[in-house]
Amino acid sequence: MKKTGIGILLLTLTTILVVFGSNYAIEKNAENKTFSNSSKIEKNKVGLVLGTSKVLKNGRINLYFTYRINATVELFQKGKIDFVLVSGDNGNENYDEPTDFKEALIKKGIPAHKIFLDYAGFRTLDSVVRAKEIFGQHEITIISQKFHNERAIYLAEKNGISAVGFNAKDLTGKYGIKTRIREYFARTKAYLDVLLGI
Repeated sequence: MKKTGIGILLLTLTTILVVFGSNYAIEKNAENKTFSNSSKIEKNKVGLVLGTSKVLKNGRINLYFTYRINATVELFQKGKIDFVLVSGDNGNENYDEPTDFKEALIKKGIPAHKIFLDYAGFRTLDSVVRAKEIFGQHEITIISQKFHNERAIYLAEKNGISAVGFNAKDLTGKYGIKTRIREYFARTKAYLDVLLGI
């Protein structure tokens, strides 16, 4: 009985260490690589926008979507990117993140011929790796919320891509907290994927 209790305790402590260690490593790696002021970020030819759903399950517009659109438009208008690569999930005919982003970006004034779509960005890892392997980009500006940019930069660098992040406006309150909790575990998975070479 004692051995079982000690085993459970060790497993719990190991899990906690891995979760917090992963988050620390990813945050530390991203120091001075994410920017909230567009005038301070270096120019890259391509801005990689990480997809998210346009509409929430309750029917409301997803503010993460809106804020990423606004951030992308700001970078483009200030000449910090020349092209936009939208990478997101297009898992079925009724769900198409890249096209939703493209339509919104066009409405905001970005020409259609400046926007490229990656329909197979099912995970952040897929998005950054495909930016290099499929679209030939070795230097990119990643556009998402800061917490997401930090993880994406970590994954990009581990796959031979030089990346900086432009931080879209974030959310606070209940919805923001839920997202942050999920992010802790997403970072742990990203860290372990790199560590184990998955």
